[in-house]
Amino acid sequence: MKKLIIPVLIFAIGLTSNSQSGTETLELLEQSNLSQQEAGLTATLTSSSRLFGDKDDLTSVIFIIPSGSVVTILDSDSTYFYVDFEENEGYIFKRHAVISKAPVAIQEEVHLQQEVQPQQEIQEELSEQVSQGSRFSYLEEKYGSNMAARLIAGKIWKGMNSEMVKDSWGIAQKTNRVISGNTIKEEWIFRNTWLYFENNTLVEWGPIKQ
Repeated sequence: MKKLIIPVLIFAIGLTSNSQSGTETLELLEQSNLSQQEAGLTATLTSSSRLFGDKDDLTSVIFIIPSGSVVTILDSDSTYFYVDFEENEGYIFKRHAVISKAPVAIQEEVHLQQEVQPQQEIQEELSEQVSQGSRFSYLEEKYGSNMAARLIAGKIWKGMNSEMVKDSWGIAQKTNRVISGNTIKEEWIFRNTWLYFENNTLVEWGPIKQ
């Protein structure tokens, strides 16, 4: 009886070991397959896009990636792709690129999103991309990449001239001007903020008291 039990126990242990080994092998294969898919994920830019070193600082522009360029996606969130382009890593806006090579599962998800999204919204997004790209190109040519990034982000700072403020915030709702000798003083009123200029230079600003 003992001779019969021993072979049965050995056989059972062998099955358990083979089952565990097969499961581990399957998991390793799946992980390997996912890594290969992620490594091969690329996107093509539909418009020129800034490559940010820090997504929380829109002044950290590394350079401008031209429209039509292909980047490798390393990571993403709801707003940005973290990409590699010509051995430079950084963040670009997701709306400036479309996935050009994706795993089947991701492609299906993208198709479903496109089918659900109304045509009007797609057209509005495309118009916004073209508008933003054109505006940034205009500001970049006028002031340079770093300054253009700050202006398109709507930032202001002391020492700006009035034209730069217009390029950042637009035209004021109301303007008051006083000329005293050789000094021209202006107060620009926006919805919630006043700006104070002396001789075309921004020197102060503050909130409008309600």
